[in-house]
Amino acid sequence: MNVLEAIDLAKVYEGGDGRTITVLNGTDLCVRRGEMVAVVGSSGAGKSTLLHLLGALDQPTRGTITINGQALAGRSDDELSRLRNQSVGFVFQFHHLLREFTAAENVMMPLRIAGWDERKARARAESLLDRVGLGGRMDHRPAALSGGEQQRTAVARALAIDPAVLLADEPSGNLDHANAERLHDLFVGLSRDLEIAMVIATHNRALAARADRTLLLEDGRLTDTDVREAVP
Repeated sequence: MNVLEAIDLAKVYEGGDGRTITVLNGTDLCVRRGEMVAVVGSSGAGKSTLLHLLGALDQPTRGTITINGQALAGRSDDELSRLRNQSVGFVFQFHHLLREFTAAENVMMPLRIAGWDERKARARAESLLDRVGLGGRMDHRPAALSGGEQQRTAVARALAIDPAVLLADEPSGNLDHANAERLHDLFVGLSRDLEIAMVIATHNRALAARADRTLLLEDGRLTDTDVREAVP
């Protein structure tokens, strides 16, 4: 079953000189439940743009996107916001944790926004932090966490709503080798155990090699590729 479907996506911007810049041009992508897909390509190829469209953070110039059978087209901003909150988890290169809050409070945030009471939200947050190996660090603020711990907290936050789709943009880009490998192990385990559909944009050859499929974004389109050739 396809959880995420994108058909004939195009994204065109107008440059400062009045010329049009085509970032995506006829991109197709289908991701099944429990499937981990890596998207690779050169810097500026449009990987982040693609993730923003898939996660309803931006709208395509052309094409359709469906998440869990729900088409994104024609929805109001409020409707798209609700859909994101209910169905999509995001992990970025920078963790974007709120520094004045503890790890647990950061993970609770999307649940509180969704209307969960504090006790239930805290129990969910504690369970997820334990799942990502931070059971003993949940009351620490971001400044007291290592880079790897901060990013794993961000992953727990992305999982708080039990999303159908997890989108990650260069999630290990700022981590050293050991922390990157631990994060990669986590993604693989989550994909298998929680059956989340994942799309991960990455330059990391090791992470791309562990995906179920690797796609190259080039000239605005996605094609199947051999990770050994596609990632420098």
